[in-house]
Amino acid sequence: MATDKESVRLSLNLSPELNERLEQLASSNHTTKAEILRKAIALYDVVAEAKTEKKRLGILDQNKKLLTEIVGI
Repeated sequence: MATDKESVRLSLNLSPELNERLEQLASSNHTTKAEILRKAIALYDVVAEAKTEKKRLGILDQNKKLLTEIVGI
Protein backbone atom coordinates (compact mmCIF):
# COMPACT_ATOMS: atom_id res chain seq x y z
CA MET A 1 0.00 0.00 0.00
CA ALA A 2 1.24 3.51 -0.78
CA THR A 3 2.49 5.79 1.97
CA ASP A 4 1.51 9.47 2.16
CA LYS A 5 4.63 10.37 0.14
CA GLU A 6 3.52 7.93 -2.55
CA SER A 7 -0.15 8.93 -2.58
CA VAL A 8 -2.03 9.06 -5.83
CA ARG A 9 -4.67 11.74 -6.24
CA LEU A 10 -7.83 10.80 -8.06
CA SER A 11 -11.08 12.39 -9.07
CA LEU A 12 -14.35 10.65 -8.29
CA ASN A 13 -17.86 11.37 -9.54
CA LEU A 14 -20.63 10.54 -7.05
CA SER A 15 -24.33 11.18 -6.98
CA PRO A 16 -25.36 13.87 -4.49
CA GLU A 17 -27.01 11.17 -2.36
CA LEU A 18 -23.89 9.02 -2.24
CA ASN A 19 -21.72 12.04 -1.45
CA GLU A 20 -24.10 13.00 1.38
CA ARG A 21 -23.87 9.48 2.82
CA LEU A 22 -20.08 9.59 2.56
CA GLU A 23 -20.06 12.92 4.40
CA GLN A 24 -22.35 11.51 7.11
CA LEU A 25 -20.09 8.48 7.60
CA ALA A 26 -17.00 10.65 7.79
CA SER A 27 -18.61 13.06 10.24
CA SER A 28 -20.06 10.40 12.53
CA ASN A 29 -16.71 8.59 12.63
CA HIS A 30 -14.66 11.78 13.10
CA THR A 31 -12.59 11.12 10.01
CA THR A 32 -12.32 12.13 6.36
CA LYS A 33 -14.17 10.98 3.30
CA ALA A 34 -10.86 9.67 1.94
CA GLU A 35 -10.37 7.53 5.05
CA ILE A 36 -13.90 6.12 4.74
CA LEU A 37 -13.14 5.18 1.13
CA ARG A 38 -9.80 3.59 2.13
CA LYS A 39 -11.58 1.50 4.76
CA ALA A 40 -14.31 0.55 2.28
CA ILE A 41 -11.66 -0.66 -0.16
CA ALA A 42 -9.96 -2.66 2.60
CA LEU A 43 -13.30 -4.27 3.51
CA TYR A 44 -14.02 -5.02 -0.14
CA ASP A 45 -10.59 -6.66 -0.38
CA VAL A 46 -11.52 -8.96 2.53
CA VAL A 47 -14.78 -9.84 0.78
CA ALA A 48 -13.04 -10.53 -2.52
CA GLU A 49 -10.48 -12.79 -0.81
CA ALA A 50 -13.21 -14.68 1.05
CA LYS A 51 -15.15 -15.13 -2.18
CA THR A 52 -12.15 -16.70 -3.94
CA GLU A 53 -11.83 -19.10 -0.99
CA LYS A 54 -15.53 -20.05 -1.26
CA LYS A 55 -16.23 -18.45 2.14
CA ARG A 56 -19.27 -16.42 3.15
CA LEU A 57 -19.49 -13.02 4.82
CA GLY A 58 -21.95 -12.17 7.57
CA ILE A 59 -22.74 -10.12 10.64
CA LEU A 60 -22.86 -12.02 13.91
CA ASP A 61 -24.27 -11.04 17.29
CA GLN A 62 -22.27 -11.36 20.51
CA ASN A 63 -23.29 -15.03 20.73
CA LYS A 64 -21.90 -15.67 17.24
CA LYS A 65 -25.41 -16.16 15.84
CA LEU A 66 -25.65 -15.11 12.19
CA LEU A 67 -27.86 -12.03 11.92
CA THR A 68 -27.24 -11.10 8.30
CA GLU A 69 -25.41 -12.75 5.44
CA ILE A 70 -23.88 -10.27 3.01
CA VAL A 71 -24.46 -11.36 -0.58
CA GLY A 72 -24.04 -9.82 -3.98
CA ILE A 73 -20.71 -8.11 -3.41
